Amino acid sequence: MGAVSRWAVNRPWQAIIVWVVLLFVMIGGVLANAATGDKFNNSFTLQGTDSATAQNLLASKFGSETSNATVQVLFRSGDLTIGDPQTEKEIKELTKKIEALGSVASVQTPYSAKSPQAAVESGLMSVDGNIGKLNVIFKTPDTEVPLADGKAIVADVTALDSTAMTVGAAGTVIGNATGKTPESEIVGIIAAILIMLIMFGSVVAAGLPLVTALLGLTAGLSLLIVATNFVSMASFAPTLAAMIGLGVGFDYSLFLLNRYRQAVLAGSEPKDAALIAVATAGRAIVFAALTVIIALSGLFVLGMSFLNGLAVGAGVTVICMMVTAVTLLPAMISLLGPRVFAWKMPWGRKPATAERGRRFRAYAEKLEKRRWLAAALALAFMILLAIPTLSMREGFPDAGGNPPNDPQRTAYYLTAQGFGVGANGPFIVVAELPNAGSVAKVEALSKAIGDNPNVAFASPVKAGTATVSKDGTAALITVIPKSAPQAAATTELLDTLRTDTIPKALQGTGVKAYVGGANAVAEDFSAVLSSKLPQFLLVVVGLGFLVLMVLFRSLLIPLTAAITALISYGAALGVSVFVFQWGNLKFLFGIPEAGPILPFVPVMMFAILFGLSMDYQVFLVSRMQEEWETHKDNKRAVRVGLGSSGLVVVAAAAIMFCVFMSFVFQDNATIKLFGLSLAVAVALDAFVIRLVFVPALMTILGPANWYLPKWLGKILPKVSVEGPAAEAKPEPEPERVGSSAH
Repeated sequence: MGAVSRWAVNRPWQAIIVWVVLLFVMIGGVLANAATGDKFNNSFTLQGTDSATAQNLLASKFGSETSNATVQVLFRSGDLTIGDPQTEKEIKELTKKIEALGSVASVQTPYSAKSPQAAVESGLMSVDGNIGKLNVIFKTPDTEVPLADGKAIVADVTALDSTAMTVGAAGTVIGNATGKTPESEIVGIIAAILIMLIMFGSVVAAGLPLVTALLGLTAGLSLLIVATNFVSMASFAPTLAAMIGLGVGFDYSLFLLNRYRQAVLAGSEPKDAALIAVATAGRAIVFAALTVIIALSGLFVLGMSFLNGLAVGAGVTVICMMVTAVTLLPAMISLLGPRVFAWKMPWGRKPATAERGRRFRAYAEKLEKRRWLAAALALAFMILLAIPTLSMREGFPDAGGNPPNDPQRTAYYLTAQGFGVGANGPFIVVAELPNAGSVAKVEALSKAIGDNPNVAFASPVKAGTATVSKDGTAALITVIPKSAPQAAATTELLDTLRTDTIPKALQGTGVKAYVGGANAVAEDFSAVLSSKLPQFLLVVVGLGFLVLMVLFRSLLIPLTAAITALISYGAALGVSVFVFQWGNLKFLFGIPEAGPILPFVPVMMFAILFGLSMDYQVFLVSRMQEEWETHKDNKRAVRVGLGSSGLVVVAAAAIMFCVFMSFVFQDNATIKLFGLSLAVAVALDAFVIRLVFVPALMTILGPANWYLPKWLGKILPKVSVEGPAAEAKPEPEPERVGSSAH
């Protein structure tokens, strides 16, 4: 990127025109992609697992009967039964509206049943007759149902929901239709601008990162949407990518602008200062972005298409943010010249010779004197925060945790009241029969499952009904647990069915049975993830260690970076468990219900945090390395590095914290969890680990920090993240803050 960055500085108008053209091309690609429909896919199915086999059997043996999209509409009129004339009239009108939608194949209602008892047996009415259900069956799978039809059902259900009648709707189609456009990130952007204003004291300097970040984000999200044609991408991938992209985008712009200002204050002409900035900070930005991308790429080791999509979405956005920071931003700086720091704020009108970083140098000196105490307190604090991680329970959130008045939340509680809490997460047992005469054996299996004390209901299996495939070689049993989907008892029931009940009931029969359903998929997802986690950690941490070893030509510094990243990760995960799983302080973040931690959040969080923590490590230690190579004085190197880079790390971490925290106040439970986890992770890693523990530990370790065996030094290539020494010479250390010279 060095040659490209220099071209952007020397030919700024060309660079800006190229960016505008590329942006129009990418937006055109998005519009063309939109014409062919939504390509996002929230499937968690993993081939080779029990739940995936069950799903494949359902699709092949029962066809559209089970693979097409369905929506359940639940309703209740206070204490009245659903036979109330006014209730019946309103629900039948709602049914007609739904049936009129082009994608709907049929609607099953309790009013079309032969008798109230038949409605109860078919699951369309509660036993007490107070709660009814409409089963809406579509002509196509979830991904092919038009978004407009889903929104129409949501609108009709919401319009009917009132104080007189409670109405809700559930199903993937409803989930897609109720998604809201994210707005809370505006708060994060405003906070980032304020921090930039404080940092630079100039309106123009604070505005440039905003322009750069927004254009980079537009480019990144455009590529992400186009990538959905080739990679399986979750529907929340754009929001997650925006969260990460905005955070790193503002940080990269901050680093470049800060280096530009340093060069200007040192006496360089604006264009020369821009060239120095891209040759030094620009190289650091490229390196920092690559560490994040390498960490995200580690997700491919897990072999899950769902996580691969999230990695690609976040990765392309980070790349776009990096490219805008080292091309578009330098071009704008080159054009504006001295006007970059125009429209100064009162605190920005300091003399050019004003001493900068004095407070951080004073802090560095105090930390050096109390290094043992500081390191011990920081480590103890992080360990304390990490303790809740030991009780972490993984699982997928249910609609009970959705915001109040959400139609899915309403349907969840109506289902629990009328049909039992387990009806919100039934298991689907699919049996593969050697021949049509084996149906009786599956009937026995159904009875055995129903005898389990934790099972509320197991549907009977009868030949000639919908529970047996047309060719008689497959049968299905719907199992409703007595416990809620997220309850530990439900997980225990799944394990019992798979390891005890089903094997015993089918021993010697030749019949094979597999357990599917949303809960089963979630458990299989967690199990596969856990089995591959050691490989993931080895690849990500191992690559990070090797890269830092090459960069700093040291063994202890990359080892320290890797271990401290794991400490930050544990503490951040502990806070997430404390809030989301245990339910503490949930009112502060708008979390309706506590629940398990999403199984993919820990690995995604580690990949992102590891990349970001390596960034802060690089920006701090690279300055220390310059000082060490010049004076061979470890204490001086740590002191100067912390004093010179501390303020930039504080500002960068504060920006990223604000951006991540702004996403906590969205309605999407997944984004809430990601936002809080990453915000806490960045804050702890920057303010406790990088600015306290690492410099204290490096002071304690002394010259050993920079030890590298001679034989290894000959093998490793020489790399400098800050570019050639001629372009970025170390500054002499100012007098100590407490000395008489001051």
